[in-house]
Amino acid sequence: MSARTLPEPTQARTRLGSGPGLVVAHGAGSSFTGTYGPILDHLTAHHTVVGVDYPGSGETPRATAPLQLDEMADQLVAAAVAEGLETFALHGYSLGGPVAIRAAARHPERVTALVLTATMARPNNQQDLTVRVWGKLAALGDRRLVSEFLFPQALSPQALEAMPAEQLEQVIAYAAADIADGTVEHAELATRVDVREDLAAIRVPTLVISTTADRLVPPVLHHHLAENIDGARLAELPTGHLPMVEAPEQWQHLITEFLAHHTA
Repeated sequence: MSARTLPEPTQARTRLGSGPGLVVAHGAGSSFTGTYGPILDHLTAHHTVVGVDYPGSGETPRATAPLQLDEMADQLVAAAVAEGLETFALHGYSLGGPVAIRAAARHPERVTALVLTATMARPNNQQDLTVRVWGKLAALGDRRLVSEFLFPQALSPQALEAMPAEQLEQVIAYAAADIADGTVEHAELATRVDVREDLAAIRVPTLVISTTADRLVPPVLHHHLAENIDGARLAELPTGHLPMVEAPEQWQHLITEFLAHHTA
């Protein structure tokens, strides 16, 4: 069906739920369950959800060479097809956004709708500098330090300041333990993704969810996506970069409501 030959799927994958297909691409330094766990019950109530773990995440071995966006996109599609989904909607979060956009551009006959959250076509200087430091810290192997660096960037100021000291300590420790082994490679890829030329090729209903207090992937980058994908709808969510932490119910509602009108 696809105009491109798909590779043998090699990344660990998960299939849950029933209904129209929804293929999801997770964020850097995380995993399928790390990104989507808080909303999976809602997504799988209406969709057959398929997701992969990038190299160095979940059960997928760490990469021995720099990650390539085309390969990441093709692996995502190959996993979906291997799980019996011939066509499907795509959702991409953070680094998963460029992965999903590239997948939609390379395999347009398979994609029925696209949802993008807290993501970008290409990093701006603010994001690039932040992610470079993140990758360097991850390379030191001090997961606690990585977590302490990221939380002020990833949470909205309101959510960060609302946490009592004991809760903040628990959250930082939990997040540190969950950082993917492949974070260095994920961060390196995030600094060089550029899918701006792919945006004109997107011809399916598209929702861009902008996390309006996002300091890791600034909202100006979300707006750029909505302005450059034909017919894209923009929805705003008043959170930092982690809607699954700050507002999971509102996040899943935006996704499922949109897909209810654009999948069958």
